[in-house]
Amino acid sequence: MTFSALTTDLYELTMMAGYYTAGMDHRASFEAYVRELPAHRSYLVAAGLEQALAYLEGLRFSQEQIDYLRRLPVFQRVPRRFFDDFLPAFRFEGDVWAVEEGTPMFPHEPLLRVTAPLGQAQLVETAMLAIVTFQTSIASKASRVVAASAGRPVIEFGARRAHGLEAGVLAARAAYLAGCVGTSDVEAGFRFGIPVSGTMAHSWVMAFASEMEAFRQYAALYGEKTVFLIDTYDTMKAAERIARSGLRAGAVRIDSGDIVAESRAVRQVLDRAGLQATDIFISGDLDEYTIRSLLDRGARANGFGVGTALSTSNDAPALGGVYKLVEIERDGRMAPVVKHSPGKASYAGVKQVWRSMEAGRARGDLLAEAAEPGPVAAMPLLSLVMKAGRRVEAPPPLGDLRARCLERVQALPDEVRRLEGAATYPVEVSEHLRRLTDEALASVRS
Repeated sequence: MTFSALTTDLYELTMMAGYYTAGMDHRASFEAYVRELPAHRSYLVAAGLEQALAYLEGLRFSQEQIDYLRRLPVFQRVPRRFFDDFLPAFRFEGDVWAVEEGTPMFPHEPLLRVTAPLGQAQLVETAMLAIVTFQTSIASKASRVVAASAGRPVIEFGARRAHGLEAGVLAARAAYLAGCVGTSDVEAGFRFGIPVSGTMAHSWVMAFASEMEAFRQYAALYGEKTVFLIDTYDTMKAAERIARSGLRAGAVRIDSGDIVAESRAVRQVLDRAGLQATDIFISGDLDEYTIRSLLDRGARANGFGVGTALSTSNDAPALGGVYKLVEIERDGRMAPVVKHSPGKASYAGVKQVWRSMEAGRARGDLLAEAAEPGPVAAMPLLSLVMKAGRRVEAPPPLGDLRARCLERVQALPDEVRRLEGAATYPVEVSEHLRRLTDEALASVRS
């Protein structure tokens, strides 16, 4: 996957040109995090790091892009050497610290930190936020949907409702990372090795003169792995015809109607015909709340297909990630800096997050300055993943990340994982980090 160097906000480029013109090529550190959780979230699931690192490694300006920038009125006073020398040779040469994808995270905890020459670190802000916060938003939604399914498999079905084809592919990746068992998006399966799954559409059934002819033709081609969509005309009549036909299917899918009543009745019809091995798969505008309600009311479901709610994170479609300067090189040393805007204050300096565990359960986090020691038996969440513009090691297989994500979410306190009325997970700020922030603020005010 490649991204254009121009996939950024204009002010990132104007600031980079300004830094270049002022001779400000010293190092700086920026951290990406979320100030507060969306209303319907009690934790986030970090995602998108692999694509963020790929962007950084491939960051280049083509001659065509440079010529375009040179013509923009805003750059008319920028020295020619910026376009003739700096941009053609531009490469990202910084370091990146980040949490592993699939890690549950909370407000003010850095998802990643970029340390690089100032212009480089500034330029990548838009991309880092767009890549990481989008997948984090989808993974966080998927984690809730998977939890609501109570161990039943969930397949991501949302490619046609995503905000663009690329968003659909990356949404499928994030959903699988957070626990979905597969996706209907074939490109996501091709790129990332995600299991792909599909049934049939109502159009297939409607294209034949009879519903049973549609079923027979499909079964003749796909055998016992066939999934029959049975609610095109009359769900119960379709189930009864399948039961009498001698056809054997892996599952039937119900996409509409009174799903609780119909799934229970369909189950009885299938069981009487000796089709106990035929599963019932439910879809149709599902999310974590509807899935929980269906199961609470006794729906017979062996699995779920979830589309729009997953690929758009429909109840919290935008994650308010920020990318803030936390230290900058001055007089040969890195100096912590702080923002003190009302409601948008930041903590100064580069940070580490320490997670304390007890008997396999997460008990609380400590947000600390990166150089200070963590609590006894706590584990650091951020690690060095890129050095001088190159990844430190090959990315873990997505399946391994998925398995660790499920374990880490399960390790959160039960009260934090509730769909509604969840408790606040404890995140403390170290005294040293508070003092560092106060000192940085006093320096600015003086």
